[in-house]
Amino acid sequence: MTDTDQYAERLRLSNLLREPALRAAIQALKLPGGSRGLDVGCGIGLHTLLLAQAIGPTGHVTGLDLSPEFIALAGEYARKHDLAEQVSFQEGDMNHLPFEDDSFDWVWCADTLHPDPFNEPLPALREFVRVIRPGGRVALLYWSSQKLLPGYPLLEARLDAAFAEAAPYTKGVHRPEFHLMRALGWLRDAGLENLTAHTFTADVYAPLGDETRRALTMTFQMFWGWLQPSLSAEDWAKFHRLCQPESPEFILNQPDYYAFLTYSLFQGKKLR
Repeated sequence: MTDTDQYAERLRLSNLLREPALRAAIQALKLPGGSRGLDVGCGIGLHTLLLAQAIGPTGHVTGLDLSPEFIALAGEYARKHDLAEQVSFQEGDMNHLPFEDDSFDWVWCADTLHPDPFNEPLPALREFVRVIRPGGRVALLYWSSQKLLPGYPLLEARLDAAFAEAAPYTKGVHRPEFHLMRALGWLRDAGLENLTAHTFTADVYAPLGDETRRALTMTFQMFWGWLQPSLSAEDWAKFHRLCQPESPEFILNQPDYYAFLTYSLFQGKKLR
């Protein structure tokens, strides 16, 4: 399996956990039937297909990503789900969108626009605003929190703190206005109005199916499985006891296991 295939499988598994929150966020947008939208940073097209379903057969969604491998996989997913006529995919950079002004009714960007010391959010957002028509909207969606270790709140808090310090898209970011929970300010600075924000929850609870167990195990490793240098020996050992499938204390074996994750949606309208 290639690196691209492995990453695509991780995205597919992650989608099992987050899809209820994604669908709720898309429903809250009340996208007009028959509209034309742009999914920036579409990856393998999982969100693109959900958006296409939301606007119906007379609408169209364009997915944009830097990776030609992801674009190819997205096309395969679209054909598999009989949505190839409602979506299209192309390579491109969100800071230099390859589209004319006023080309779309809305832009969706999920878990993609992450400011860092070298990349401010405003250039990309100005591009998003440029390509939507007056009255159109820009929607930014972010995985904003999770509670995955019921019964171990202090351990989970320390794991999350270590992740926040070390994650590639947060490491070295010390400007509070660059935090994703400040996204309404980015939208305002880009000239959008009628700003709103809302958070959606996806719940997971026992009994867990095999795919859900795989998805949660992968998520444990994605967030915390590489943090040994940032943790005490005691916390690292406890993480392994709780989050490794071969452990007798594996937390997913609890008959009353419950977890949740949240996605936060920030949107604004182009009035003129």
